[in-house]
Amino acid sequence: MTAINPAYPVPSTPSSPEQARAELVSTLNAIEDKLNVPRKVSRAIARGKVAAAKLQRESPAAFIGGIAAVAAVAGTVAWAVARAIATR
Repeated sequence: MTAINPAYPVPSTPSSPEQARAELVSTLNAIEDKLNVPRKVSRAIARGKVAAAKLQRESPAAFIGGIAAVAAVAGTVAWAVARAIATR
């Protein structure tokens, strides 16, 4: 006898073709949301913009410090790449 895994519930039998179609559309939309990388990236960017705006309003000093840290990291990476290219 096999046990039913609660993580994967047994789907109910749809009572009509319209209900089956609606369930299929819902499932396909959920799969698309999970696998659509550009949409996920754009949502993450939007969340980051909101968080940055909130930080800028609530703590301008921390916001400026974060900008300075990002600039320092970018400068260090650019310097390391330029040095690696120059020493070839």
